[in-house]
Amino acid sequence: MSFDLVVVGEGGGPDETNLSAYLFKPSAAPWEDGIIALEAGSGQGAVQKLLQRDPQLFNSPGQPPERTKPYSASEIYSLVRCFLITHAHLDHVNSLVISAGSLSGPRKRLFAAKQTLTDLESVFSDRLWPNLASWNDDDDDHKLLYTVLDMNDAYTTLISDVSVRGFPVSHGHNAAGNYDSAAFFIRYDPTGHEFLFFGDLEPDTLSLSPQTLTVWRAAAPKIPESLSTIFIECSWPSSRSDDTLYGHLKPEHLAHELEVLATEVMKVRHAAQVSSPSARPARKKQRMNNAVASPPSDVRGALEGVRVFVIHCKDTLDGAPDRPIQTLIIEQIKALVEAKGLGVEILAARQGMRIQI
Repeated sequence: MSFDLVVVGEGGGPDETNLSAYLFKPSAAPWEDGIIALEAGSGQGAVQKLLQRDPQLFNSPGQPPERTKPYSASEIYSLVRCFLITHAHLDHVNSLVISAGSLSGPRKRLFAAKQTLTDLESVFSDRLWPNLASWNDDDDDHKLLYTVLDMNDAYTTLISDVSVRGFPVSHGHNAAGNYDSAAFFIRYDPTGHEFLFFGDLEPDTLSLSPQTLTVWRAAAPKIPESLSTIFIECSWPSSRSDDTLYGHLKPEHLAHELEVLATEVMKVRHAAQVSSPSARPARKKQRMNNAVASPPSDVRGALEGVRVFVIHCKDTLDGAPDRPIQTLIIEQIKALVEAKGLGVEILAARQGMRIQI
């Protein structure tokens, strides 16, 4: 295993106590060596409640012998070295803003695309909230340091042994044009193993600026050997109409996106087959016959060994605790994916889970 990840919050609203937020570290390192906060919708308040329910949530067999008592929420966030943010909507940055003035420990980098940081700068403006973030490396008086994450082919170091590569993904369209969120390939550098995390996104089939296919094409060569865990949203159940998705997915669209990924995986495997030494005589014969090799159309089993954690389900808060909306959405996704036979495992990310990747 490469990473230990705690789900601080996985919801997409309107429940303000359970918003997108994840804390993770390399499995081989103690939490004291540095934590990465991935999204920051929920934060210290949510962690405090999770620790009341499970005081050992952040304790592990590899804990230093002197660490015998449970962590507090304040201690956990003092160990955060950086925040990694997909976009600046409030359900992804609420706790980052609210708790910025109370964060202890060293100054923390805030990694995001340039536009996301600019959006956050409008919040830390001494109007909506005090100015607690800065672009200046030497400005230690500010708790947060804006750090632009270039959306290109390069990996950027977050902390020791952990790096990230970001891609823009579409999250709807407004009066100003296309609104971008992000997808992150997060890598444990010593082994090359990584996981893929999506911020909010809409289906390529409905987008005015489809971008998710580029992410799938980057992921396909890595599956499942070095990439076997994906976190992706599905905000609405199947009953939601396409014209009211507001830049999100529902089960039918998520199942289709996974089928697109499966197709890209099969293309990669097919290309590897036809370029292997044992395939060369067949390739020569095909050239002689002016035939063009095409990838197989059957994608059944293409995603075996891959886990998909579904996140950002929007709760209805309709007083039906025995039937949370996430349960319904997961059932609908499983039925669609199983019918396609992709071989992928569909799981619900739940607040308070500790996931090994």
